[in-house]
Amino acid sequence: MLIEIWSDIACPWCYIGKVRFEAALERYEHRDAVQVRWRSFELAPAAPKVDPPSTSEHLMAKYGRSREQVAEMMARVTEVAAAEGLDYRLGDAVAANTFDAHRLVHLAAALDPADGGRAMMTRLMRAYQCEGADVSDSATLVRLGAECGLDDGRVTRMLASTDHADAVRADERRAKSLGVDGVPFFVIDEAHGVSGAQPSEFFLEALRQLGPKGGPVTLLTGTAATDAAAACTDDGCEVPQA
Repeated sequence: MLIEIWSDIACPWCYIGKVRFEAALERYEHRDAVQVRWRSFELAPAAPKVDPPSTSEHLMAKYGRSREQVAEMMARVTEVAAAEGLDYRLGDAVAANTFDAHRLVHLAAALDPADGGRAMMTRLMRAYQCEGADVSDSATLVRLGAECGLDDGRVTRMLASTDHADAVRADERRAKSLGVDGVPFFVIDEAHGVSGAQPSEFFLEALRQLGPKGGPVTLLTGTAATDAAAACTDDGCEVPQA
């Protein structure tokens, strides 16, 4: 069973969805038969690579929100994240370009296919959402890569090249072909799609019911308009109201 997860390091709901999905996977009776692959998605491909603004400033400018409105939105997401054991510090987050960070995930996956980029994606998400790290900064990416066991020199050479850029672009083209316009988005055996940070129970039910099947992606949906289906799109990362 192959599960592909489109996400962006800059997406707070992607980290929440990752934790919920992995909690379900731990409970799944046949988890050893599941392969997980992380796929690239950029919510803000035009985000700066040099001197990026704070995420708060970025949201204020892009959506015309006041500082208080942005802080309230961040507080709601932080509360949901805390329920999943995540210590979000969104007030410190930096709205940096994530393209090179996605390349780093592909490098990690190439070096350790069994892990599929999971450890690197996890570390990058924590750095962005919880530590205020600038994930467009080369030195930061080298440091985070080393923490995941990647050789400093290899990461440095990759960042100075165009290695894995094609892989990132291929993921994004495929996402577009599947109709993915928000993340996180989970595709099971190229046949079924799950949009948003669904509850762990929903993911577990999907794992138990679905097997390898061909055909077009069909969208699976939750049963209530709650934060469970929250996702990030180009229009923002709102928490749906019950």
